[in-house]
Amino acid sequence: MKAIIDGFLKFQQNAFPERVKLFKDLANQQAPKALFISCSDSRLVPELVTQREPGDLFVIRNAGNIVPSYGPEPGGVSASVEYAVAGLNVADIVICGHSDCGAMTAIATCKCLDHMPAVAGWLRYADSAKVVNEARRHVDKPSKVASMVRENVIAQLANIQTHPSVRLALEEGRVTLHGWIYDIETGRIDAFDGSTGTFVSLAENPEVHAVSHQARYVA
Repeated sequence: MKAIIDGFLKFQQNAFPERVKLFKDLANQQAPKALFISCSDSRLVPELVTQREPGDLFVIRNAGNIVPSYGPEPGGVSASVEYAVAGLNVADIVICGHSDCGAMTAIATCKCLDHMPAVAGWLRYADSAKVVNEARRHVDKPSKVASMVRENVIAQLANIQTHPSVRLALEEGRVTLHGWIYDIETGRIDAFDGSTGTFVSLAENPEVHAVSHQARYVA
């Protein structure tokens, strides 16, 4: 805890004074351009990876970067998605998975989660990705886990399109969806290309997207 407090003191003494105007502007309003949905994993920090300042991203983090399909009892993720899209009018939504994801490893290897029933229940929202991944052949465990990470991003892209606010924004051409995979060791990001159904290097394909606001979503 001492390290965390020391970090705050360093922020207060050094970083904050350098951004006084920024924080003054942010004191009573926010206008993020993107909703960034990522895993809670401590190794993935959205603002660091994207080099964004406070106020630039509206961030949702949870185990497995999951977006439950819209239902009659919306939870915190659903409420946050709705607020970002209908309240803050974000133009882009990024769902970002990452390498060596503990949640996806547990699913891919059928790890027993009896001692963590809440985690087990939460990961059921990745069942469609699990079914697809299990139907494929994998050369080894790392390959199976990596495939599960990719399939989960694709599954969550489908889930988020069941949310009324997102569906309307897509229909009206106000939002674009992106699916990313961040590799912790190399810093590389692969992005899902909705036109080909494959993941490609984001550095080499910066314009790639999963679902464009120019393409109507068909239920």
